[in-house]
Amino acid sequence: MHPSHIQPAVGAAVATASALGLRVDDAVVLHDSNRLALRLRPCDVLARVALMEHQAGAAFEVEVARRLAATTSPVASLDPRAAPRVYVRDGFAITLWTYYEPVSHGDVAPAAYAQALERLHAGMRQVDCMAPHFTDRVAEAQRLVDNRAQTPDLRDADRELLSTTLREVTWAISQRGAAEQLLHGEPHPGNVLRTKSGLLFADLETCCRGPVEFDVADVPEAVSTHYPDVDQELLCACRILVLAMVAAWRWDRDDQLPNGRRMGTELLTQLRAALDRQRLDAMP
Repeated sequence: MHPSHIQPAVGAAVATASALGLRVDDAVVLHDSNRLALRLRPCDVLARVALMEHQAGAAFEVEVARRLAATTSPVASLDPRAAPRVYVRDGFAITLWTYYEPVSHGDVAPAAYAQALERLHAGMRQVDCMAPHFTDRVAEAQRLVDNRAQTPDLRDADRELLSTTLREVTWAISQRGAAEQLLHGEPHPGNVLRTKSGLLFADLETCCRGPVEFDVADVPEAVSTHYPDVDQELLCACRILVLAMVAAWRWDRDDQLPNGRRMGTELLTQLRAALDRQRLDAMP
């Protein structure tokens, strides 16, 4: 979020929670990207604040979370003291979630991570809701790459690499005809909470439909080896696709992720290496 928006966003979140009868003496910024994540104390609410242009995405996330609450899915829950909806105040879209005190005792065991993701997918198979297809998310990345004004720092060779990869790998994945279901969309470690209740997945705004391999491609390889019945060829293709998509987002001139441009350069290097490995593996 742009620095000029942070204080008004904090004020809107505090005012929203206070209007619901929740005591707020302090607001701590936990994360700042396209949305602001705040811990409101002492009521211990996690407020997620976005500009109004992201209101639809916030509403979708709330609906998915509400439906998953009826399953045994390991997901972060909405705060039960507030109605499950998007609150609009002072030009911001605000959602209120349960705050989980983080547990830090070493790295997450890959097997436990994979089991949590498998449980999430099992719960998502029980949820019937409209969600974009994974190819819709790919198309968003493709539009970024094609728009030079939006990605002005992307070199021509890198632009061609991303464009070709996004187009050809998406086609190859679609041709496999794998079973599809509701997915998290970005179940990487940054969206996994380590809590006293176990591992919980957060940030459901990225949910989409597609093969489970698309989700498994977004977790560390050590985790993916514990996920059962994965199509390894499809997983390889999805890993390359995810690399290309994330790289495209990091070159967006409006990207607000700290060190995003450096990450974009590193992702392009990883993408080239992955494509080279795929070519070698395909050789007789």
